[in-house]
Order: sequence, then structure tokens, then C-alpha cells
Amino acid sequence: MCCSMESSNVEVLHESKPEKYQLHLHDSCVLSLKFAHCGKWFVSTGKDNLLNAWRTPYGAGIFQSKESSSVLSCDISTDDKFIVTGSGDKKATLYEVLF
Repeated sequence: MCCSMESSNVEVLHESKPEKYQLHLHDSCVLSLKFAHCGKWFVSTGKDNLLNAWRTPYGAGIFQSKESSSVLSCDISTDDKFIVTGSGDKKATLYEVLF
């Protein structure tokens, strides 16, 4: 499980263990999180215009992309091959996942 924080952190919690990881790659409020359907990675977006992809559970960074405005939302296709974001400048961006 993940939780986005106004403090710019992402917290990753294990559902049956007391382990908790705090991840920090955003410089501002984290606005959305989405897990890949395979469960091996997830993405976060924020007011800092960033899309970050992370490996579960420890949060190793996979990639980062900077957009031109706050990234308000994100989603991942059911086959985990595409990420779509929606930003404050009323633009949707489609990313192909190649890792």
C-alpha cells in the first residue's frame, strides 16, 4: 500500500508487516499514485511537475519525467505498457513503458 503526503513524501506500507518506507523524490505535494497491475512498480505525480516511477517495495527510482505544469492525475493501462497523466495546463500525456 502507498500513501501520498502533502509533505512531498510517499509512504509505502506492507499490509502484514510493520515495515514502512518513506520515499522522497518530489519537491512539493504529491497529488496522485497508481500501482501497476503486476504490483512490481508504481508511479507518483505532484505539484512539482514530476512523474516518478518506483520499484516496490523499497522505492528504487526507475525513471522521472518533468512536465510543463503540475501533474494532477495518472493512470496505468491494464497491460502495464502505458502511463497517462493529466496536468494543470489541461494536457494529457501518454508514456510508453519500456523497462
